[in-house]
Amino acid sequence: MKRARWLALAAAMMLAAATANSAGRLIYPDPGQARADLAAALKTAAATHRRILLDFGGNWCSDCQVLDLYFHDTRNKPILEANYVLVHINIGEMDANLDLARKYGIPIRKGVPALAVLSDRGALLYSQKNGEFEAMGKMQSSSVTAFLMRWRPLRPGCSVVAVSC
Repeated sequence: MKRARWLALAAAMMLAAATANSAGRLIYPDPGQARADLAAALKTAAATHRRILLDFGGNWCSDCQVLDLYFHDTRNKPILEANYVLVHINIGEMDANLDLARKYGIPIRKGVPALAVLSDRGALLYSQKNGEFEAMGKMQSSSVTAFLMRWRPLRPGCSVVAVSC
């Protein structure tokens, strides 16, 4: 029982440290850059046959910081890089790029981070409607893995369980 408590405490401390270390990271570029970043992502996605992953959030958002850490952990980074073009869309203080959020079906009032998945041609395939990741700090990296695996493009001859195919 003592060991289980110690392990739980250690895990909580590691998550807190990772969140604290990420607080100074600028993940989301200036809000005015969103349209140019999206246009570049559309070109890259079309050329590489990857999907576009729109990440709506802000640098002030600790759950957004945790999501970015999970995107880039050893399990998720290969899946992300092989299958998606990631675009961070800065919503400012919930007052920027709201038109893009509406266009892609993201109800910002439900919380951020919020994700939308576009095809390699820019068609909306999925958007989070209920703040599914807004409590990312309480979630595990495996929830991001499941999301990335679910929405990655399937290529002819590939298994649904293959990480990069």
